[in-house]
Amino acid sequence: MDINEIRYSRQHLFQPIGKTGQVNLGNSRVAIVGMGALGTALANHMVRSGIGFVRIIDRDFVEFSNLQRQMLYDENDAKNSLPKVVAAKAKLQKINSAITVDAHIADLTWKNAEELLADVDLILDGTDNFEVRYLINDIAVKHHVPWIYGGAVSARGMTTTIIPDKTPCYRCLFPEPPATGTTETCDTIGVIGPIIHVVAAYQATEALKLLLGDEQHVDTSLKSFDLWQNDYSAINVKNAKNKDCPTCVHHQYESLDPKQKTERFVSLCGRDTVQISPAKKVHLDLDQLAERLQSVGKVEQTPYLLRFFIDTYSFTIFLDGRVLIHGTGDKITAKNLYAKYIGS
Repeated sequence: MDINEIRYSRQHLFQPIGKTGQVNLGNSRVAIVGMGALGTALANHMVRSGIGFVRIIDRDFVEFSNLQRQMLYDENDAKNSLPKVVAAKAKLQKINSAITVDAHIADLTWKNAEELLADVDLILDGTDNFEVRYLINDIAVKHHVPWIYGGAVSARGMTTTIIPDKTPCYRCLFPEPPATGTTETCDTIGVIGPIIHVVAAYQATEALKLLLGDEQHVDTSLKSFDLWQNDYSAINVKNAKNKDCPTCVHHQYESLDPKQKTERFVSLCGRDTVQISPAKKVHLDLDQLAERLQSVGKVEQTPYLLRFFIDTYSFTIFLDGRVLIHGTGDKITAKNLYAKYIGS
């Protein structure tokens, strides 16, 4: 018997999928933005379900603090500071070798968002970043791609399904991002693993419905959970569409406007880290950079990134020119360190 007959036999028996639906899933394309806790759970479900093409996008590398909830990673990944998408792809291909896993070590920005998100059937949100969600929303509305929002912190989670032209968009529901410093994050108040899997389970189930064309059973309510307090709510948002929404009504895609994207230095909330993005697309020669930096500080290098330690600071330098400066959340300090050791 064909291995896939065996692999998907329980989904074949599930009437809403069946063998015909399984073929449809195999022809589907999904992008997952963020390969942290939600992203790894989502990728696991998509690959095991037999989604034929799964694109995974993340800018970060595996750390020991991730292992408590980011289910695709292990201690060796953290020891080797593997980029998350590299570690995740290796695990996912062992789970299902018939699936195409398209991995991108990248910071999703207006420069690459259309290239990475416009050619898929569905976008899954595994991020912890409001700015990126507005960017996903712009791409989704502009290119008519459904997407499923999800977020989790502490023991609380939230999710909703957004179908362009049929439901309110993300900006209808959340017109403006919260003020800087006012949101709780996993790095400031923590998170427990079970809430990740609750949110991801809802997202993954809605994803299967959409990919199978079963919109009759798609739940577009805004769902929220608090596992510790045993709370659950679902808000009907069908009538929440903003008649003056800049995105889905006026088609003003602010997150895709390069004129508004001049900030290269961004403080990462709760991480005492500043990310610096290159002004233009680059591909660094890590060997050459390591040779230059090792005369002034400790250098650790992998095929994917370079770690540089100086005084109380450390740098994580990626092939695409992005640099994370750890040990400060102050942009001025980060700019000075960047200019001093990397260059302008």
